Amino acid sequence: MELAALLEIRPGVTAVIGGGGKTTLLRTLGEELAREHRVLLCTTTKIFPFPQMPCAGTLAELDALRERHRLLCGGRAVPGTGKLAALDASMAELRLRFDYVLVEADGSAQRPLKAHAGHEPVIPAEADQTICVVGASGFGRPICEAAHRPELYARLAGVSEEAPASPETEARVLSAEDLHSRVYVNQAETQADRERARELAVLLDCPVLAGSLYRGEYFSC
Repeated sequence: MELAALLEIRPGVTAVIGGGGKTTLLRTLGEELAREHRVLLCTTTKIFPFPQMPCAGTLAELDALRERHRLLCGGRAVPGTGKLAALDASMAELRLRFDYVLVEADGSAQRPLKAHAGHEPVIPAEADQTICVVGASGFGRPICEAAHRPELYARLAGVSEEAPASPETEARVLSAEDLHSRVYVNQAETQADRERARELAVLLDCPVLAGSLYRGEYFSC
């Protein structure tokens, strides 16, 4: 079964938050869904463009490109950064143009784990579900190295920043924030990683999928 089906991605807007592979997840889902549907990958914050994917910076450009491409990236170039910011368009306008709108709704400074500050994530009101990505490579490493906003992560988990991140600390952070509707544990490439993903799933009251985007392997927890 493909990843989009395993994550039960529905037509409309899906938000992706957390760490450990959000951008790769968006591209993987986009490529699967675009075989039969029109799909837009975009952001409410900032992202890097997707290599070798047509990208539009305005609604007019989107309208022109979607006549020839099923999968598009949308975002306004941010001078001097190489990144894209949110399109100057409402989610309602985007939803009218695409069957699926997949939105990266926060940043993680390339850390596998993350805690969210008060101003984030920027989840669209139109989102049907929010998937939180957890990077299994963060487990066993000190929180100060593994987590974006480590001081906040440690406070929510009730431990020090030098303590190792674990399924237990991640479950405390996810439960305290209560921002997600399901969790995807990425980078679960070893037996130990898979066991930690299952430990996390036991501690959460939501669907949990784990696997490796790099390998294209997935399993339900």
